[in-house]
Amino acid sequence: MTGDIDDKPQPLIEHLMELRTRLIWSLVAFFVAFIGCFAVAKHLFNYLVYPYKWAVEWAHLDLAKSELIYTAPQEFFFTQVKVAMFGALVISFPIIAAQIYKFVAPGLYKNERSAFLPFLIASPILFLMGAALVYFFFTPMVMWFFLKMQQAPAEGQVGIALLPKVSEYLSLIMTLVFSFGLVFQLPVITTLLARVGLLTSAWLAEKRKFAIVFAFIVAAVLTPPDPMSQIGLALPTILLYEISIYAARLVERQRSRQALEESGGTSEITKTDDV
Repeated sequence: MTGDIDDKPQPLIEHLMELRTRLIWSLVAFFVAFIGCFAVAKHLFNYLVYPYKWAVEWAHLDLAKSELIYTAPQEFFFTQVKVAMFGALVISFPIIAAQIYKFVAPGLYKNERSAFLPFLIASPILFLMGAALVYFFFTPMVMWFFLKMQQAPAEGQVGIALLPKVSEYLSLIMTLVFSFGLVFQLPVITTLLARVGLLTSAWLAEKRKFAIVFAFIVAAVLTPPDPMSQIGLALPTILLYEISIYAARLVERQRSRQALEESGGTSEITKTDDV
């Protein structure tokens, strides 16, 4: 295995120069993506508004009278900047992840690199799955819940209407996207920890009840202060925790199989030497 890794010592300055190169490439990728996204930021924001439109339709309200507002002259401009940064981060993430992998890979053995690469691919896929759940289901459901709380004007009562601000709506959907995206990384993190021997499936199963409580606490911190958002994040978190237990068991079975193969190969070598 010594030939699988570069054991040649390198000065600290070379590592720092390599790190600088990777950071520059990552920043350039993010900046180029930001310029492109800012040029179409208004169109990107219109796509983010689709869940709100779906919620209006679910609530059987007039779409022509449902609108987003901004109350400060610069508010929508900075909202577009945030949208461009959000889009740039999503677009440039594969390049940034590749730069991180290229910086770390020379210090890994060949089998470690082959084990690390699938997780590098699975991580953005799981993040996009969480973001899709937020975009197509969770955000419309939350906005429908808030829209149904409106009060029509009638005799003896004042009308109460929801007029969401563009910045607050963007903050809501971005918070939900990042929250679900991070939670969907749970199988990746636990599988990596199980692969290096820091976690076991038995330990994860034993701590299941604590994980359920922790899931609701994290959901209360990461989501807006309403029960639907908290439950909507806590339930997928619990499901992903169960998937993590199953993934850890698969890793343990694979490790046991490899250990048996290695021990079997050693015994065959010993018999050959004896003859």
